[in-house]
This record gives sequence, C-alpha cells and structure tokens, in this order.
Amino acid sequence: MAEGLVRRLKAIVGAGGTASTGPKLVGDWRRQLRECADARGGEVSARVRAAALAQTYLQLDDAGRKAFLKLIALEFGPDPARVATAHAAYQAAVGGEAQWDAEAELRAALRSARIRILTQFNAIPQGVKFLVDLRADLLRYIDDEPGLAPLDRELESRLAAWFDVGFLELQRITWNSPAALLEKLIQYEAVHAIRSWTDLKNRLDSDRRLYAFFHPRMPMEPLIFVEVALTNQLADSIQALLDENAPVFDVRRADTAIFYSISNTQSGLRGVSFGSFLLKRVIDDLCRDFPKLRHFATLSPLPGLAAWLREHPSELAVQGLELGLAELVAGGWAADAAAARRINEALAEVAARYLTQAKAGRGDGLLPLDPVARFHLGNGATVERINPLGDNSAKGLRQSLGVMVNYLYELDALEQNVENFACEGTIATSAAVRRLARPKNSGT
Repeated sequence: MAEGLVRRLKAIVGAGGTASTGPKLVGDWRRQLRECADARGGEVSARVRAAALAQTYLQLDDAGRKAFLKLIALEFGPDPARVATAHAAYQAAVGGEAQWDAEAELRAALRSARIRILTQFNAIPQGVKFLVDLRADLLRYIDDEPGLAPLDRELESRLAAWFDVGFLELQRITWNSPAALLEKLIQYEAVHAIRSWTDLKNRLDSDRRLYAFFHPRMPMEPLIFVEVALTNQLADSIQALLDENAPVFDVRRADTAIFYSISNTQSGLRGVSFGSFLLKRVIDDLCRDFPKLRHFATLSPLPGLAAWLREHPSELAVQGLELGLAELVAGGWAADAAAARRINEALAEVAARYLTQAKAGRGDGLLPLDPVARFHLGNGATVERINPLGDNSAKGLRQSLGVMVNYLYELDALEQNVENFACEGTIATSAAVRRLARPKNSGT
C-alpha cells in the first residue's frame, strides 16, 4: 500500500516545483481542496489528496502560499444559508424535545470546510509539523491580509487542542542526547545565543539541567525548553552563569535553582501557552532529584526597557543621568568603576518603575508592558531583585541597558500571587524593589 501511495502522490504532485500562481493553478487548488474537504474516495484517498496538497504548498514561493491560504480562508468557510436555517430552527426548538437535535445541527452548520481540510492535513506523516509551520506563514501574512484571520483563528484553536499540556512529554536533554536534537537547541536558543559546542556542553554539565516539552507527533522538535543552573545563591550575572571556565558547582550544596533561559521554538504555536506548565513540571522534577532545593528563581532579561525609555526619556532625567540613551546602550561607561556604580544605582530605580508602572493594553485590564514580566508574574512569581549590568553583552545593553531581574517562585505564595495578579493586577514585589520603585522625592 505504501508504494502505491507514493506513486499516486507523485502523479498528483508532478516532478517540478511551483513558484507562481495563475487562474488554472488556482482552479486546480480549488478542486483538490473541495475534494479534500468532502473526503471523497475514502480514508486512503483523502490522505493521498491531503499529502499532495501539502507537497504542493511546500513548493510554492511566498506569493503562492499567500494565495493558497487566502483561497482556503475565503472560500471554505461555513455556508451562511445553512447557518441561518439551523439557527432559526434552534431558536424555534429551545425548550422543546427537538432542542438538542437542533443544537447539534447548528453546531454542524458552523463547522467550516476549513476545519475538515486542516484535519486531513493532520492525518498525513509529519502533518502536525506541517500545520505548525503553515500557521507560522499565516502569522507572517496576516497583517497585510486581514481576510486570513478566520483561518488563523480556526487553526490556532485546533493546535491548542492538539498541543494540550496533557499530551506533551517532558524530557531532560543531556550531552548524550542525539546530535540532531542538540543542534536544534543551538538553532532555537532565543535568549542567550549558544556560541559553540563547548558553550552547549557547559550548559549541560552536572550542575546544570535542560528540560523540554515534546509532542508525540514531533518527537525530535522541542516545543519549548528551559535551562537551569543549580547554585547556592541568587545569580546576578549571566556572564558568570555562562562562563565556560568557571569550576563546576558541587550540586550536593545546591539549595537554589536558577531558570536563566526559556525559549519557545515554534512560531506557529504563538498563543498556545504551555510555558507555565513547563516550569511547574521542572520544579517537581528538580525537587525529586534534589530534595535540598528551597529556592526557585529566574535570571531574566527586560527586553522592552530600552524601547520604553525611548518613549519616556524623562525617566532618565529624573535620576540626574547626564548620559543619553545612545551612550548608555553603547556601554562605554561600564569600564569606569565610579561612573558605573552611580549609573547602575539610577538604572535599578528606572527598571523598578518600568516593571511596576509601565502597562500595556486598554481599560481596566492593563498588564505589565514587559513580556517576560507578564509571563512570570502571571505564573505567580515575585519581582525579587534588580541586577544592573547583569548582562553586559551587546544584546543586553541594546535591550535593557544591561539590567536583569530575579523573579522568585515561592511555592507557598504562587496561587495567591496568580489570583491577585489576574483579578486585581497586583504585582508581587520584594521590599527592596518597592523601595527602588518609589518616586525620587517620596518620603514614604
């Protein structure tokens, strides 16, 4: 059967690639998509047809892919007449014996042909990965093509169901993991670039842990991974944590786990959240392996700080800083110990106000502007400490003037912090951070 499947696939796809669109080609897509949505010819034929369409899509250039997706989005939605009829029948049946049958018919009428097509793609080999990558394309196009929004919403809903945390597998990755997987870690690391194999080996040493979530249908594709350092104190410098020449810490002395990098790897899963579940699972795993661990914290960047200061330059002036933002980003001041001490004190206060006062959104549901802060605060963490020059790399200076933050995960306070943050927007902070965030001339 497999050989016949391949022959039929080749016959449909043909030998050459497609880089442009035309009326005949779009007509062929429309016919194949309709056959795919109707599942004509049985399950095997449907899979062959879906595989052929997937191969066709992969051979298209950007313009062709955009046209293909627009065709699905605009021509394969619910039938408005069927929806109207089903809705009227449901309204008439409410409270009667026919209500539940009418509800089922309304639900069926609202189920678009787009969903049936996406489900057919899911059934082919590598179909889940294909759909994740297809959504990544959708997200690139959607700003210029708002008509793609219905397809994106339906695909995001499908992916959220298929990638429910209950289906995901937590794995610890070590230096002995397959080389192909280790290469993907290097490729996907989004916070602190892995510079070499030596750098990666250092991050996988005995005083380190690296965990990732995997989906059974994507066994060699980490969805999200977290890097952990085992220490006996809060870390205040990413340079020190990533120093390849530093001695390996004796994990028997460890009472603190530092999460210093969390990387989402699949842009097509934007909006599908499982980062908070990853941290909870990792904490459980670490507690089992290291019963002496008492503290769980991050060493996190503030990726929006410099951009916020460009919009609010007066924040620097309030501190009496003579250097402008461009000079602070350049970082030359860090070589002068006296100047660095004075500037770091001011930047700590600026960062504290940014974390506690800069908000995004509209109305009463304002959230912290910084995306990393939103993530950790939403998971119940506390803003524990501000670390000036915690990251003196070019990227660290460019994004946050070198400032980093420790978010502390106090296990007994997580649920209350989550509730306070979700219901009232309360940001949990340590006393030290609250002092830094006070207005310059405040006596309180």
